[in-house]
Amino acid sequence: MTFQYIFGPVASSRLGRSLGLDLLGSAICTFDCLYCEVGRTEKLTLERKPYVPAADILAELEAWKRANQDLALDYVTLGGSGEPTLNSEMPAIIDGARRILPGVPVAVLTNSALMTDPEVRAELAHADAVLPSLDSLRPEPLATLNRPNPRLFAGGQQAVGELAEALVTFRKEFAGRLFLEIFLARGLNDSDEDLELFRAYVPRLAPDRVDVVTLSRPGAYAEAQPATAETLQRWREALCPLCATPQDAGPRLGTAPATHSATRAADPQAVQDAVHASLKRRPQTATQLSGALDISRKHIVSALETLEKQGHIKRRTEQDGEPFYGVRH
Repeated sequence: MTFQYIFGPVASSRLGRSLGLDLLGSAICTFDCLYCEVGRTEKLTLERKPYVPAADILAELEAWKRANQDLALDYVTLGGSGEPTLNSEMPAIIDGARRILPGVPVAVLTNSALMTDPEVRAELAHADAVLPSLDSLRPEPLATLNRPNPRLFAGGQQAVGELAEALVTFRKEFAGRLFLEIFLARGLNDSDEDLELFRAYVPRLAPDRVDVVTLSRPGAYAEAQPATAETLQRWREALCPLCATPQDAGPRLGTAPATHSATRAADPQAVQDAVHASLKRRPQTATQLSGALDISRKHIVSALETLEKQGHIKRRTEQDGEPFYGVRH
Protein backbone atom coordinates (compact mmCIF):
# COMPACT_ATOMS: atom_id res chain seq x y z
CA MET A 1 0.00 0.00 0.00
CA THR A 2 1.24 3.50 -0.85
CA PHE A 3 1.01 5.97 1.99
CA GLN A 4 0.60 9.69 1.39
CA TYR A 5 1.21 11.03 4.89
CA ILE A 6 3.27 8.29 6.55
CA PHE A 7 6.93 7.81 5.73
CA GLY A 8 9.83 5.79 7.02
CA PRO A 9 10.75 4.68 9.50
CA VAL A 10 13.79 6.94 9.25
CA ALA A 11 17.00 6.60 11.23
CA SER A 12 17.33 9.51 13.64
CA SER A 13 20.37 10.25 15.77
CA ARG A 14 18.08 11.59 18.50
CA LEU A 15 15.00 9.39 18.21
CA GLY A 16 16.29 6.07 16.88
CA ARG A 17 13.92 4.34 14.45
CA SER A 18 11.22 6.93 13.92
CA LEU A 19 8.01 6.63 11.90
CA GLY A 20 7.18 9.99 10.33
CA LEU A 21 3.74 11.56 10.05
CA ASP A 22 3.43 14.44 7.58
CA LEU A 23 0.88 16.96 8.88
CA LEU A 24 1.12 19.36 5.92
CA GLY A 25 1.25 17.27 2.75
CA SER A 26 3.51 19.79 1.00
CA ALA A 27 6.17 22.37 1.84
CA ILE A 28 4.04 24.66 4.01
CA CYS A 29 6.00 26.41 6.74
CA THR A 30 6.54 29.52 8.83
CA PHE A 31 10.18 29.57 7.63
CA ASP A 32 11.99 29.10 4.32
CA CYS A 33 15.30 27.97 5.81
CA LEU A 34 18.41 28.07 3.67
CA TYR A 35 19.41 24.62 4.88
CA CYS A 36 16.05 22.82 4.69
CA GLU A 37 16.53 19.26 3.40
CA VAL A 38 12.89 19.07 2.25
CA GLY A 39 13.50 21.88 -0.23
CA ARG A 40 12.21 25.42 -0.65
CA THR A 41 9.00 26.42 1.10
CA GLU A 42 6.03 26.55 -1.25
CA LYS A 43 3.67 28.40 1.12
CA LEU A 44 5.17 30.74 3.73
CA THR A 45 2.37 31.25 6.24
CA LEU A 46 1.32 31.66 9.86
CA GLU A 47 -2.24 30.44 9.25
CA ARG A 48 -3.23 27.40 11.31
CA LYS A 49 -5.82 25.02 9.87
CA PRO A 50 -6.28 21.27 9.18
CA TYR A 51 -3.95 21.13 6.18
CA VAL A 52 -4.22 17.34 6.41
CA PRO A 53 -7.22 16.20 8.49
CA ALA A 54 -6.41 14.08 11.52
CA ALA A 55 -8.85 11.42 10.31
CA ASP A 56 -6.87 10.94 7.08
CA ILE A 57 -3.53 10.59 8.85
CA LEU A 58 -4.87 8.23 11.50
CA ALA A 59 -6.61 6.04 8.91
CA GLU A 60 -3.26 5.64 7.15
CA LEU A 61 -1.56 4.88 10.46
CA GLU A 62 -4.09 2.12 11.17
CA ALA A 63 -3.35 0.63 7.73
CA TRP A 64 0.41 0.97 8.29
CA LYS A 65 0.12 -0.90 11.59
CA ARG A 66 -1.77 -3.76 9.97
CA ALA A 67 0.96 -4.12 7.34
CA ASN A 68 3.88 -3.80 9.78
CA GLN A 69 2.89 -5.72 12.91
CA ASP A 70 6.45 -6.93 13.59
CA LEU A 71 8.33 -3.68 12.93
CA ALA A 72 9.55 -2.13 16.18
CA LEU A 73 9.68 1.65 16.58
CA ASP A 74 11.38 4.01 18.99
CA TYR A 75 9.10 6.98 18.22
CA VAL A 76 6.28 8.24 16.06
CA THR A 77 7.37 11.70 14.94
CA LEU A 78 5.21 14.54 13.68
CA GLY A 79 7.15 16.48 11.07
CA GLY A 80 7.35 15.86 7.34
CA SER A 81 7.11 18.50 4.65
CA GLY A 82 6.61 21.60 6.79
CA GLU A 83 5.95 23.01 10.27
CA PRO A 84 3.60 20.56 12.07
CA THR A 85 2.26 23.12 14.57
CA LEU A 86 0.51 24.83 11.63
CA ASN A 87 -1.93 21.90 11.59
CA SER A 88 -4.72 22.86 13.99
CA GLU A 89 -5.65 19.17 14.48
CA MET A 90 -2.23 18.29 15.88
CA PRO A 91 -3.55 17.27 19.35
CA ALA A 92 -5.97 14.75 17.81
CA ILE A 93 -3.13 13.32 15.73
CA ILE A 94 -0.88 12.96 18.78
CA ASP A 95 -3.60 11.28 20.83
CA GLY A 96 -4.63 9.06 17.91
CA ALA A 97 -1.07 7.91 17.27
CA ARG A 98 -0.71 6.99 20.92
CA ARG A 99 -3.96 4.98 20.75
CA ILE A 100 -3.04 3.14 17.54
CA LEU A 101 0.54 2.39 18.58
CA PRO A 102 0.36 1.98 22.37
CA GLY A 103 3.70 2.10 24.08
CA VAL A 104 5.39 4.05 21.27
CA PRO A 105 6.14 7.61 22.40
CA VAL A 106 5.13 10.55 20.20
CA ALA A 107 7.59 13.30 19.30
CA VAL A 108 7.05 16.62 17.51
CA LEU A 109 9.66 18.47 15.49
CA THR A 110 9.10 22.24 15.47
CA ASN A 111 10.99 25.32 14.34
CA SER A 112 9.61 27.11 17.45
CA ALA A 113 8.12 30.00 15.45
CA LEU A 114 4.63 29.61 16.97
CA MET A 115 5.79 28.97 20.54
CA THR A 116 4.67 32.44 21.62
CA ASP A 117 1.06 31.26 21.16
CA PRO A 118 -0.20 29.72 24.45
CA GLU A 119 -2.61 27.48 22.50
CA VAL A 120 0.24 25.99 20.49
CA ARG A 121 2.25 25.36 23.64
CA ALA A 122 -0.74 23.62 25.25
CA GLU A 123 -1.19 21.42 22.19
CA LEU A 124 2.50 20.49 22.07
CA ALA A 125 2.27 19.44 25.70
CA HIS A 126 0.26 16.39 24.54
CA ALA A 127 3.49 14.91 23.11
CA ASP A 128 6.05 12.74 24.90
CA ALA A 129 9.00 14.61 23.38
CA VAL A 130 9.31 17.97 21.66
CA LEU A 131 12.32 18.87 19.54
CA PRO A 132 12.39 22.65 19.03
CA SER A 133 15.03 24.34 16.94
CA LEU A 134 16.47 27.78 17.67
CA ASP A 135 19.40 28.80 15.47
CA SER A 136 20.30 32.15 16.97
CA LEU A 137 19.31 34.53 19.74
CA ARG A 138 19.96 37.50 17.46
CA PRO A 139 17.45 38.79 14.84
CA GLU A 140 19.91 39.26 11.97
CA PRO A 141 21.14 35.64 11.76
CA LEU A 142 17.60 34.33 12.21
CA ALA A 143 16.30 36.50 9.37
CA THR A 144 19.16 35.46 7.07
CA LEU A 145 19.23 31.76 7.88
CA ASN A 146 15.57 30.96 8.59
CA ARG A 147 13.91 33.40 6.14
CA PRO A 148 10.74 33.69 8.27
CA ASN A 149 7.29 34.87 7.31
CA PRO A 150 7.57 38.70 7.31
CA ARG A 151 5.22 38.97 10.29
CA LEU A 152 7.67 37.02 12.44
CA PHE A 153 10.49 38.84 14.24
CA ALA A 154 9.32 42.20 12.87
CA GLY A 155 10.07 43.56 16.31
CA GLY A 156 13.76 42.71 16.00
CA GLN A 157 15.56 41.75 19.19
CA GLN A 158 12.41 42.10 21.29
CA ALA A 159 10.57 39.58 19.11
CA VAL A 160 13.46 37.09 19.24
CA GLY A 161 13.62 37.53 22.99
CA GLU A 162 9.89 36.81 23.27
CA LEU A 163 10.37 33.59 21.30
CA ALA A 164 13.25 32.49 23.51
CA GLU A 165 11.21 33.23 26.63
CA ALA A 166 8.23 31.33 25.21
CA LEU A 167 10.44 28.24 24.97
CA VAL A 168 11.44 28.68 28.62
CA THR A 169 7.75 28.98 29.54
CA PHE A 170 6.95 25.82 27.60
CA ARG A 171 9.71 23.97 29.39
CA LYS A 172 8.02 24.78 32.70
CA GLU A 173 4.63 23.64 31.36
CA PHE A 174 5.81 20.45 29.68
CA ALA A 175 6.34 17.16 31.52
CA GLY A 176 8.00 15.34 28.61
CA ARG A 177 11.49 15.40 27.10
CA LEU A 178 12.82 18.53 25.40
CA PHE A 179 15.66 18.29 22.85
CA LEU A 180 16.95 21.64 21.61
CA GLU A 181 18.53 21.75 18.15
CA ILE A 182 20.84 24.53 16.97
CA PHE A 183 21.77 24.48 13.29
CA LEU A 184 25.03 26.24 12.44
CA ALA A 185 25.85 27.63 8.99
CA ARG A 186 29.34 28.86 8.33
CA GLY A 187 29.65 32.63 8.68
CA LEU A 188 25.96 33.18 9.43
CA ASN A 189 25.29 32.20 13.05
CA ASP A 190 28.47 30.52 14.29
CA SER A 191 30.15 33.55 15.85
CA ASP A 192 31.53 33.81 19.38
CA GLU A 193 28.72 36.27 20.13
CA ASP A 194 26.11 33.68 19.17
CA LEU A 195 27.80 31.04 21.29
CA GLU A 196 27.99 33.24 24.37
CA LEU A 197 24.29 34.09 24.14
CA PHE A 198 23.44 30.38 24.04
CA ARG A 199 25.85 29.67 26.86
CA ALA A 200 23.75 31.96 29.06
CA TYR A 201 20.40 30.77 27.67
CA VAL A 202 20.69 26.97 27.75
CA PRO A 203 20.86 26.66 31.58
CA ARG A 204 17.67 28.72 31.79
CA LEU A 205 15.90 26.49 29.27
CA ALA A 206 17.29 23.30 30.87
CA PRO A 207 16.64 20.98 27.91
CA ASP A 208 17.22 17.26 28.28
CA ARG A 209 19.53 17.41 25.29
CA VAL A 210 21.22 19.95 23.02
CA ASP A 211 22.15 18.99 19.48
CA VAL A 212 24.47 21.32 17.58
CA VAL A 213 24.33 20.28 13.94
CA THR A 214 25.24 21.50 10.48
CA LEU A 215 24.56 20.66 6.87
CA SER A 216 25.13 16.97 6.08
CA ARG A 217 22.62 16.67 3.22
CA PRO A 218 21.86 18.95 0.29
CA GLY A 219 20.03 22.07 1.51
CA ALA A 220 17.41 24.24 -0.19
CA TYR A 221 19.78 27.12 -0.97
CA ALA A 222 23.47 27.17 -1.85
CA GLU A 223 24.11 30.04 0.59
CA ALA A 224 23.99 27.56 3.48
CA GLN A 225 27.43 26.06 3.96
CA PRO A 226 28.38 23.61 6.72
CA ALA A 227 30.15 24.86 9.80
CA THR A 228 33.64 23.52 10.36
CA ALA A 229 34.26 20.45 12.50
CA GLU A 230 36.23 22.62 14.92
CA THR A 231 33.30 25.01 15.34
CA LEU A 232 30.85 22.17 15.95
CA GLN A 233 33.12 20.61 18.54
CA ARG A 234 33.61 23.93 20.36
CA TRP A 235 29.87 24.59 20.51
CA ARG A 236 29.08 21.07 21.66
CA GLU A 237 31.70 21.14 24.38
CA ALA A 238 30.33 24.49 25.59
CA LEU A 239 26.60 23.69 25.51
CA CYS A 240 26.03 19.96 25.99
CA PRO A 241 27.22 19.90 29.63
CA LEU A 242 24.64 22.62 30.43
CA CYS A 243 21.65 20.31 29.80
CA ALA A 244 19.35 19.07 32.53
CA THR A 245 20.87 15.64 31.85
CA PRO A 246 24.53 16.06 30.79
CA GLN A 247 25.39 14.20 27.61
CA ASP A 248 28.30 13.49 25.36
CA ALA A 249 28.44 14.94 21.86
CA GLY A 250 27.62 11.67 20.12
CA PRO A 251 24.26 10.56 18.76
CA ARG A 252 21.70 8.70 20.78
CA LEU A 253 21.10 5.29 19.23
CA GLY A 254 17.66 3.80 18.85
CA THR A 255 16.52 0.90 20.99
CA ALA A 256 14.19 -0.84 18.54
CA PRO A 257 15.65 -4.18 17.42
CA ALA A 258 16.37 -4.80 13.75
CA THR A 259 13.94 -7.25 12.17
CA HIS A 260 14.21 -6.98 8.40
CA SER A 261 10.79 -6.86 6.77
CA ALA A 262 10.49 -10.01 4.72
CA THR A 263 7.07 -8.98 3.41
CA ARG A 264 8.22 -5.71 1.90
CA ALA A 265 11.51 -7.20 0.72
CA ALA A 266 9.57 -9.82 -1.24
CA ASP A 267 7.49 -7.15 -2.99
CA PRO A 268 9.66 -4.86 -5.16
CA GLN A 269 6.81 -2.38 -5.65
CA ALA A 270 6.27 -2.10 -1.89
CA VAL A 271 9.98 -1.39 -1.40
CA GLN A 272 9.93 1.24 -4.16
CA ASP A 273 6.88 2.91 -2.59
CA ALA A 274 8.52 2.99 0.85
CA VAL A 275 11.80 4.37 -0.54
CA HIS A 276 10.08 7.03 -2.65
CA ALA A 277 7.89 8.17 0.26
CA SER A 278 10.92 8.46 2.54
CA LEU A 279 12.98 10.39 -0.02
CA LYS A 280 10.16 12.91 -0.47
CA ARG A 281 10.89 14.13 3.06
CA ARG A 282 14.70 13.99 3.16
CA PRO A 283 17.61 12.99 0.91
CA GLN A 284 19.24 9.74 2.08
CA THR A 285 21.83 7.16 1.08
CA ALA A 286 21.11 3.51 0.41
CA THR A 287 22.67 2.60 3.76
CA GLN A 288 20.52 5.11 5.64
CA LEU A 289 17.37 3.90 3.90
CA SER A 290 18.18 0.28 4.68
CA GLY A 291 18.66 0.96 8.39
CA ALA A 292 15.62 3.20 8.68
CA LEU A 293 13.16 1.15 6.62
CA ASP A 294 14.43 -2.15 8.02
CA ILE A 295 14.89 -3.60 4.53
CA SER A 296 18.10 -5.23 3.28
CA ARG A 297 20.48 -2.95 1.41
CA LYS A 298 20.30 -5.22 -1.67
CA HIS A 299 16.57 -4.58 -2.04
CA ILE A 300 17.02 -0.86 -1.34
CA VAL A 301 19.67 -0.52 -4.06
CA SER A 302 17.43 -2.33 -6.52
CA ALA A 303 14.55 0.03 -5.71
CA LEU A 304 16.80 3.08 -6.06
CA GLU A 305 18.03 1.92 -9.46
CA THR A 306 14.45 1.41 -10.67
CA LEU A 307 13.21 4.75 -9.34
CA GLU A 308 16.21 6.54 -10.88
CA LYS A 309 15.59 4.93 -14.28
CA GLN A 310 11.93 5.94 -14.08
CA GLY A 311 12.94 9.54 -13.39
CA HIS A 312 11.33 9.72 -9.94
CA ILE A 313 14.58 10.34 -8.04
CA LYS A 314 18.08 11.58 -8.76
CA ARG A 315 21.53 11.28 -7.27
CA ARG A 316 22.69 14.36 -5.44
CA THR A 317 25.90 14.87 -3.46
CA GLU A 318 28.02 12.11 -1.93
CA GLN A 319 29.00 11.38 1.66
CA ASP A 320 31.90 9.03 2.34
CA GLY A 321 31.76 7.86 -1.27
CA GLU A 322 28.04 6.98 -1.13
CA PRO A 323 25.53 9.13 -3.06
CA PHE A 324 22.50 10.77 -1.55
CA TYR A 325 19.24 10.27 -3.41
CA GLY A 326 16.38 12.74 -3.49
CA VAL A 327 13.15 13.22 -5.40
CA ARG A 328 13.05 15.31 -8.54
CA HIS A 329 11.33 18.68 -8.00
